Amino acid sequence: MKLPSFKALLLHRFAKAVFFGLAILPFCWLALAAMTNQLGANPAEALLRALGDWTLRFLCLVLAITPLRVSTGTPALARLRRMLGLFVYFYAVLHLLSYSWFDMGFDFDDIVKDIAKRPFILIGFSGFVLLTALALTSFNRAIKLLGAKRWQRLHRLVYAVAGLAILHFFWMRSGKNNFTEVYVYAAILGSLLLWRWWHRVRNKPG
Repeated sequence: MKLPSFKALLLHRFAKAVFFGLAILPFCWLALAAMTNQLGANPAEALLRALGDWTLRFLCLVLAITPLRVSTGTPALARLRRMLGLFVYFYAVLHLLSYSWFDMGFDFDDIVKDIAKRPFILIGFSGFVLLTALALTSFNRAIKLLGAKRWQRLHRLVYAVAGLAILHFFWMRSGKNNFTEVYVYAAILGSLLLWRWWHRVRNKPG
């Protein structure tokens, strides 16, 4: 019996549901760990950091879709890009809510002052604002309203989001002088952005 190919699996009607289930698993695990006191001595900080890490991981996945689609000749991968992009926003929202709740007690005035006072939080919040614009315009109706070219230009802001995310992570880790993970994510995102630049230059007419 011949097994279905990866391309065929991606086109299966339940493919998106399977990937949705996989993408929501980190949230379920963190929620369960929080409810059962398995997040260590400082659960608030552990939850905040973990949600930030998952935001970065999903951002890497989203930016990897096009290189994988082109290099493997698997156009069906594009079906996952919007959903994974919304998961980037989902985990970013949870990351921001965790900061607002655990660090600031949902005190709006203190949050505004803290954003203005601490550069790494200002950078992170700037990335969140850009992500919000991308999430709100990620649907077909937005493409029709903006036009395909304007929509594409707007969604290139994801590259700026990647840069801001790495800078936010770098400044956050600078207090502990621990940059190993920062360099790993920077290398991954840098490689993905470099591939896009190379692919665009290679395919440019003339």
